[in-house]
Amino acid sequence: MRKQKIFLATLVVIATLYVFNASWRVPPAEAGDLRLISHRGVHQTYHREGLKNDTCTAQRIYPPVHDYMENTIRSMQAAFAAGADIVELDVHPTTDGRLAVMHDWTLDCRTEGKGETRRHDLAYLQTLDVGYGYTADGGRTFPLRGRGVGLMPELTEVFAAVPQGRFLINFKSREEREGDMLASLIAKQPAWRPAVWGAYGGDEPTFRAAKLLGGDLKVWSRRGLVNCLGRYLALGWTGFVPQACRNTTVMIPLNVAPWLWGWPHLLVGRLHEAGSEVILLGPLEAGDPGTAGIDTLEQLAKVSAGFSGYLWTNRIEIIGPAVKR
Repeated sequence: MRKQKIFLATLVVIATLYVFNASWRVPPAEAGDLRLISHRGVHQTYHREGLKNDTCTAQRIYPPVHDYMENTIRSMQAAFAAGADIVELDVHPTTDGRLAVMHDWTLDCRTEGKGETRRHDLAYLQTLDVGYGYTADGGRTFPLRGRGVGLMPELTEVFAAVPQGRFLINFKSREEREGDMLASLIAKQPAWRPAVWGAYGGDEPTFRAAKLLGGDLKVWSRRGLVNCLGRYLALGWTGFVPQACRNTTVMIPLNVAPWLWGWPHLLVGRLHEAGSEVILLGPLEAGDPGTAGIDTLEQLAKVSAGFSGYLWTNRIEIIGPAVKR
């Protein structure tokens, strides 16, 4: 009898936890609540095996099926046309006080230039060919060489060229002054404030920008994300939302999401009540330092119907039309 009582009590506890954290307790959102973040615009994608922080990704692209290059105005315009709600871009301060839009810390990978991107002025950077280093066959051919001359934009040029666009700014350093530079730019052109949807990357410039721009600017830190997900895994079964998950943006990998209490609808509802947004990433793989996206139709099919939040993708030209359909 004692064993039966323990067994029944255990079943009751499990059933209670299941019901209390069941996603179906919250109705799915309307289809329009699914929004798309295009990482770097329409661009050349690459294989991620053995990827490291200093890997030159331009040297491992797949054979090109288009001629778009990341972080160019043309690639961003194409991303919005394909259905992006937000375009993520990367910035570096130049020696003449501008914000150049370029992903890499150095010029050596994608361009014919040398040295750190931030050690040059904008005039020089805009003479370079941002398609110079792309190769899909180990350096035998360079299919985009010569097509990217002068295509590295400055941030104000992006805002002017895509006036209705919204952007997520990735600060590549931990220099607080970059947050000041972004705020100064917006102070001179207040009409561009709605274009800056969010910021992330180095904590110092990110939270400086949040302090100066205020309002609904979406910001988060890598350490904050780790704390949020770890504490929610430990305590979320009670319905408690940790402080690290409140008033922020929570990035959740596709293969981690099913392990979180109440995924998807109840969890998203809890985070929304706590003032937070959710960005669903591609699968987290051991040793991969980058940000994987929802990049294939097979991955898109794994996104729960009625998910309310943002999808992060490196292939907006595929995912955008599929979501519309």
